[in-house]
Amino acid sequence: MAKRTKKESVAASAEASEPLPPEEPQEVVTIPQEETDGGHTASPKPRLDPATRRALRLRDEKSRHRPAFLRFGWHRYKRIGTEWRAPRGMSSKQRRHFVRHPPLVSIGYRGPKAARGLHPSGFREVLVHNVPELEGVDPATEAVRIAHGVGTRKRLAIQERITQINEALAKKGSGAGKPVQLHLLNPISR
Repeated sequence: MAKRTKKESVAASAEASEPLPPEEPQEVVTIPQEETDGGHTASPKPRLDPATRRALRLRDEKSRHRPAFLRFGWHRYKRIGTEWRAPRGMSSKQRRHFVRHPPLVSIGYRGPKAARGLHPSGFREVLVHNVPELEGVDPATEAVRIAHGVGTRKRLAIQERITQINEALAKKGSGAGKPVQLHLLNPISR
């Protein structure tokens, strides 16, 4: 590509700045949701009683105000790391709760009992290792997490069984509410 002279570049920019003829308005075509493949579907929500819903909100609020508990001296030595360990020194200022020292882990930072063990979505997690373990899961309140050690073949079989259960639940219906679906927390992506 040859270099342009200053006159040529000015002429080219003048040509580019000429107004273009107006384009004809194009029709907006909407595609029905059934015809789109892979359209967005809302994630299922658990059926929670008001007390549990309130406990989840309270847990989120407490989590926002909970400090990051870092090990004493983490900033001084890299080998120590940031993972929390209680200070045990006889004259430790942090252990004795002196002012201007980081807070200690204590029971007062704990979340409400009703929300403990719940996934942030509100489901109670059920760890599954094989297909028969899916049979006792309540789709209204529990979500499935496939165990880490499960291989790809069995993981795909578990996912296939979950889709079969969801299709059966959709056909059956759930009465006077939203249809219930079995929720998988860690699907395999292919």
